[in-house]
Amino acid sequence: MKNLFFIAILAGQIVAQSQFKFAHISDTHIGNATAADDLRRTVKDINAMNDISFVIITGDITEAGSDEQFRLAKQIMDSLNVRWYILPGNHDMKWAESGGVSFKKVFGYERFVFDQEKYRFIGLHQGPRMKMGDGHWAPEDLRWLDSVLAATPKEKPFFIATHYPIDDGIANWYEVLDRVRNYNIRAFLHGHGHRNRADTFEGIAGVMGRSNLRARDSIGGYNIVSISNDTMYYRERIPLISTKPVWQTLSLLNDERMLSTIKKIRPNFAVNDSFPFVMVKWQYHSGYTIASTPAVYNNDAAIVGDASGSVFAISMSSGKNIWSYKTGESVFSSPSIEKDLVVFGSTDSNIYCLNAKNGVLQWRYTTGASVVASPAIRNGVVFIGSSDRKFRALDLNTGKLLWEFPELDGFVESKPTITDGKIVFGAWDEHLYCLDERTGRLIWKWNSDRRGQLLSPAVCEPVVANGKVFIVAPDRFMTAIDLKTGETVWRTNRFQVRESIGSSEDGNKVYVRTMNDSVYALSTEATTPAVIWSLNAQFGYDINSAMLKEKKGTLFYPTKNGLLLAIDSNTGNLKWKYKTGVGVTNTVVALNEKKVLLTDFDGKVMLVESSR
Repeated sequence: MKNLFFIAILAGQIVAQSQFKFAHISDTHIGNATAADDLRRTVKDINAMNDISFVIITGDITEAGSDEQFRLAKQIMDSLNVRWYILPGNHDMKWAESGGVSFKKVFGYERFVFDQEKYRFIGLHQGPRMKMGDGHWAPEDLRWLDSVLAATPKEKPFFIATHYPIDDGIANWYEVLDRVRNYNIRAFLHGHGHRNRADTFEGIAGVMGRSNLRARDSIGGYNIVSISNDTMYYRERIPLISTKPVWQTLSLLNDERMLSTIKKIRPNFAVNDSFPFVMVKWQYHSGYTIASTPAVYNNDAAIVGDASGSVFAISMSSGKNIWSYKTGESVFSSPSIEKDLVVFGSTDSNIYCLNAKNGVLQWRYTTGASVVASPAIRNGVVFIGSSDRKFRALDLNTGKLLWEFPELDGFVESKPTITDGKIVFGAWDEHLYCLDERTGRLIWKWNSDRRGQLLSPAVCEPVVANGKVFIVAPDRFMTAIDLKTGETVWRTNRFQVRESIGSSEDGNKVYVRTMNDSVYALSTEATTPAVIWSLNAQFGYDINSAMLKEKKGTLFYPTKNGLLLAIDSNTGNLKWKYKTGVGVTNTVVALNEKKVLLTDFDGKVMLVESSR
């Protein structure tokens, strides 16, 4: 009888053990030439099986985050016969015409949590929204994770699915690692690298799944993941053909790891010790991602919006909130002010005008899609592009449409430059446009010989000086264009630039930031790329899309990892550096040669000042 009792207990343990399979798909890149067919083949393959419990798709669902690509991806995934869970990646957020908000509208969510037998699966994305830079855990997403962890028993095993590896490819990677190490996390499941790879992040296992796109020697693929006897097995599946042998085995038992003893590397702020005369005068936390530049009203208030859809005014003297206004969706548009009116766009498809004194709505203009572009105002006229592929001029006082230019093939993200009766701006359709300021008539449009939507000159604010338009673009070329004709004056990839550019206050210099360490000043008068000075500022690899701003002889630039540079704009000598955070810092507002207003992805509004 005693033996039968132990046999019964053992049998009960075997039955209680979790045994199930799921599919891990990643990096489908709908919009790529073969992506839709590759995903359809994978869906058909999964539907032909009878032992797959669910599917997880870990980001880069689309190539460029367009609403059309999101809808097509969902249409294909809806053909699955099993439940599925999906997350955005950087391609779904950085180039999204909706500012990324369409992902949630199409799929119904952008993070998830569910249980399968004794395991919990948590899905969390890390952007980055609208800006080039590292991934970033948004403040609003970290709060959500905190709530999920608070409801998760300490002994419950769980996985976190995300897009990026949990390393310094995410600017604040440690925020999640520090949160989960006190819980029973078993592994991070991710994509981004387009290949199968075993990882470890400060002692916590990670598994990178391959891209679903076909490679040269295959027709696409994904991974079938089995959990059995407290062990996870990863096998690559070639749809409709074969399952390869196990390439990763991971024990899911509570082990004897001492995560507290694992060496942890954290961002270093020691550079600030070298410049003790630079300090933060005040700091305001909105609690949500800020991906735009503030506008300053009468030197009294900084006005900016955030991912919650709020636009708010902060006192320039105290850093305290003065007023706020709530739109229907995230605000990534940098506001502009003329007289007492502040104008900005929202991803709820509206252009807003508020009273800058108190935040009271003056008018609202509804477009056909999200507005992530920033307006420019001149002589009572608002000039702004939209994701409905139109560029408009609106009366500042009434919001009445004065004219629109509907001939764009991509959305507008940047702020236009107004000069000599002309409006110059880029769009995500490979082109730079020059319109007549008064009528909206096309004067010329320019494109490079480097084709591809993601190489468009769509982010930089064009610099116009001495009869030329200067731009930089993701193709790493800097170009000078004749303002009157739209003809190329010169073009070079010598500096390996991307999207950051700026001009001197006197118009004689144009500034660019290279992708590694350096800042250059070039002559705007020369007919060839003539360098005036260069500086190796030793900021490392940088792809932030912030513009360079000069004020009274000081040039300011913030990097993708929160390092603010102050440079003598006449000599190119470094004045100081100050690390304000770890993530993307947006284009700054230079108030004078010593004082800078800035915002960042952590939702901070900050006033930084040098005493020298």
